[in-house]
Amino acid sequence: MKKHSSIFSTHFITPAISTTLVLVLLGTIVFFVLTAHRLSDYVRENINVSVLISDDLPAEEIVKLKDGFRRDPYVKSVVYVSKENALKEATRAMGSDPTEFLGYNPFTASFEINIKADYATPQGMDNIVKKMKMTPAVVDVVYQRDLIESVNRNIQKLSVVLLVIAALFTYISFALINNTVRLAIFAKRFIINTMKLVGAKWSFIRRPFLANGATLGIFSGIVADGILYSGFVWLQKYEPEINLVVGKDVLMIVGGAVLVFGLIITTLCTLVSLQKYLKMSTNKLYHI
Repeated sequence: MKKHSSIFSTHFITPAISTTLVLVLLGTIVFFVLTAHRLSDYVRENINVSVLISDDLPAEEIVKLKDGFRRDPYVKSVVYVSKENALKEATRAMGSDPTEFLGYNPFTASFEINIKADYATPQGMDNIVKKMKMTPAVVDVVYQRDLIESVNRNIQKLSVVLLVIAALFTYISFALINNTVRLAIFAKRFIINTMKLVGAKWSFIRRPFLANGATLGIFSGIVADGILYSGFVWLQKYEPEINLVVGKDVLMIVGGAVLVFGLIITTLCTLVSLQKYLKMSTNKLYHI
């Protein structure tokens, strides 16, 4: 009876396990790189800019000013805080009412503005503040410049470190998967040679091996994606706030990257290993 290859055979499962583990490692690195980028955007977009306005500004002018801020391309969100609300927030934070010993409300009405991450740089903030101060109704603009400088400086350092780690692990992943595929092809080198001796064309010989390599990559990628998704579900239960940083698009990018990398790398490594044995003479097969 003729035997047919199966994904449940030992010759397939063994390299599939190795490839899956490597893809899980690679997917984890991609996840952390994307998460770090999103986290940096989240931190920068949650740095408040307080735009203090005149106390005698009419209600309709406040509405117009708020609408004007909303239309600015660098503004993510705008919240108006009246003098009364500012006093309530301060009283709640300090545990005492400042008006009791001052005799008046010391706070000024303001707009609490969050800037989009792409503009939240020291130079970008200088330009934004300069533009805001040109508005007649604006008394002053207050923001934590030192914090923005510190955040951007740390983000640059983290980006370099993650880039180096990602490049290193990509190389390691390539090498490990390549070795796994090469061992699988090595075990079938005499079958390849026999097919050559009976006159089979190289394209005919390659076809089943490339199909098997592609199947290995897709199967391993799907299993790796399942493991990574299970890990993310566990992470959600452990730290629910991760959803503020990681969205469905991140999971889709990670899953797609793992699947595509698995398919490309296993197919490419299969092709390279096949070429080696297709070009090798029969005598050399017994000396490797």
